[in-house]
Amino acid sequence: MKTIAQVLGSRLGSVIKVGPAESVLYALEVMAQHDVGAVLVMEGDNLVGILTERDYARKVALKNKVSDTTRVRDIMTSYVICATPFMTVEHAMTLTSERNIRHLPVVDEYKDVVGVISTRDLVRAMLDEQAFVIQQLEQYITA
Repeated sequence: MKTIAQVLGSRLGSVIKVGPAESVLYALEVMAQHDVGAVLVMEGDNLVGILTERDYARKVALKNKVSDTTRVRDIMTSYVICATPFMTVEHAMTLTSERNIRHLPVVDEYKDVVGVISTRDLVRAMLDEQAFVIQQLEQYITA
């Protein structure tokens, strides 16, 4: 089974982030610009939260708050569950499923953020792995 670092590949080290004092509107613009459903909330090099489309829908849109005056810190998820680069895809998939989350920040042994993995990335990696195993079994059977 692949590791998170293998799935991230060239994206390892790439982090889309905003600050906690930024407006929610700015954070949404960053998400749209990068075509992602979540951004990490960081103060300097410290991960302080994550802001997702779900946070926006439930904490701004449904509560009639205003996106350009509401701050990221007011609606972000502060308790962030993380993965490590050496975690297996299967372990990360279990974690996202059990915790009902769609995005996992990836932190190294020094607690530095090195990427973000989504459920979509995990599903794609598992499907690729299954396709490889099927191909190998087919070759074995026909050999």
